[in-house]
Amino acid sequence: MTRETIVILDFGSQYTQLIARRIRELGVFCEIVPCTAGCEQIRQKRPLGLILSGGPRSVYERGAPRCETDILHLGVPILGICYGFQLLADMLGGRVRPSSRREYGHAHLRVMSHCPLFEDLPESFSVWMSHGDEVYEPPPGFQVVARTENAIGAAYHPQRQLYGLQFHPEVAHTPQGKAILKNFAYRICGARGDWTPDSFIESAIERVRQQVGTGRAICGLSGGVDSSVAATIVHRAIGDRLTCIFVDNGLLRKNEFEEVLDLYRRRMRLNVIGVRAADRFLSPLAGVSDPERKRKIIGAVFIDVFQEQAAKLGPVDYLVQGTLYPDVIESVSIKGPSAVIKSHHNVGGLPEKMHLKLIEPLRELFKDEVRAVGRRLGLPPEIIERHPFPGPGLAVRILGEVTRPRLELLRQADAIVIQEIKRAHLYEQVWQAFAVLLPIHTVGVMGDERTYENVVAIRIVTSQDGMTADWVRLPYEVLARISSRIVSEVRGINRVVYDISSKPPSTIEWE
Repeated sequence: MTRETIVILDFGSQYTQLIARRIRELGVFCEIVPCTAGCEQIRQKRPLGLILSGGPRSVYERGAPRCETDILHLGVPILGICYGFQLLADMLGGRVRPSSRREYGHAHLRVMSHCPLFEDLPESFSVWMSHGDEVYEPPPGFQVVARTENAIGAAYHPQRQLYGLQFHPEVAHTPQGKAILKNFAYRICGARGDWTPDSFIESAIERVRQQVGTGRAICGLSGGVDSSVAATIVHRAIGDRLTCIFVDNGLLRKNEFEEVLDLYRRRMRLNVIGVRAADRFLSPLAGVSDPERKRKIIGAVFIDVFQEQAAKLGPVDYLVQGTLYPDVIESVSIKGPSAVIKSHHNVGGLPEKMHLKLIEPLRELFKDEVRAVGRRLGLPPEIIERHPFPGPGLAVRILGEVTRPRLELLRQADAIVIQEIKRAHLYEQVWQAFAVLLPIHTVGVMGDERTYENVVAIRIVTSQDGMTADWVRLPYEVLARISSRIVSEVRGINRVVYDISSKPPSTIEWE
């Protein structure tokens, strides 16, 4: 049976991934393609409907992104959001102009006449606006069905099933937004809702079986949820013809190698080789402070270690990677490949060097969907709820040179942060909690003596997918316990600070 799909044409909005996640939360698969995608490419996906995303440009600007005109004549319902609405209007004979009064933030929408998008919704409600342009003359055949104080809020063409919204239904600041998207997916596009963790698992296992046949595969495990779920799916498909490799690079958290290896072997029944290789990673890091050099060194050594272990296994055909959907989307942005912010998100170089074919069972999923799939697969909570951890490990949480003494300081401090967050029953409520060792010393007083020791920063953030994040307003008593324990128990640290930066403008990690 063909999977129900709604396709989003991405015009560069910061909210595009959020639209897709909201549609998927409704049980309908949603795929993002660049606005440069051709009509035939979209037709082959057999979509139930299309969504034109927002974007940062003005439709009347030279070089503003557009889509092929034929796409608007595919005969499926289309929903334009913000820039997508303005583009729809512009391409079909309407008129767009700069707003006399721009709207950013909350606005009040008044529904004036019937429209399937607003079925069973109140006649007026709050919406989230983010626009400097407006549709002031809708295209022929369009009816204006809702307004804000300053602009047309919604319009549609009843016969052609074309819909436009000036506001953003995908954000939490539009309380009725999910109901609007549900009306589009179910009432207008006719979706049934066949996108579930169980349906994904079943199809993913079957795809892996067909891809691998009688071949063999290897997987580099990190201890995180992505690689663990990917390995479990492949193991369900081909059994012990999958061999996993878990490397101790000397940059893991306290007791992490032993505890995670035990989980993999005893609880998850995976075929895992544990490799202790701390010296091979730490030696070339001596004297290196630049974060990008650290990543490249760690990546190169990992490839060497991984290749050596793989060579001992005999002929292997496939490499399993936990690539997620955001990685796929960012590689086909509307302006070409995304700029490199960090180089440690995925292991690079292995397929080319080892001549292996890739298995990426999670490349359709967002992070929260991976966790949902992991729960249905029965993975241990210690894996499912595990906070994201950077590929280079503690090397990018130590600012400056990575040494064994500095690693030990950070491991102890980080363990205390996690212990106290769990003690306060907050671990599952936050996205990440960790310590960062700073490259400075400060004056302190312990007992009757003056000290001049290290500073640790605590970083605790909340997020849905890691693309944006906000710092957690941690209860003062929890902060006090963390600070007191670190200064008392970790010899060599005399000061603790709390990072209250959000993303953007800051990143979650410090390097």
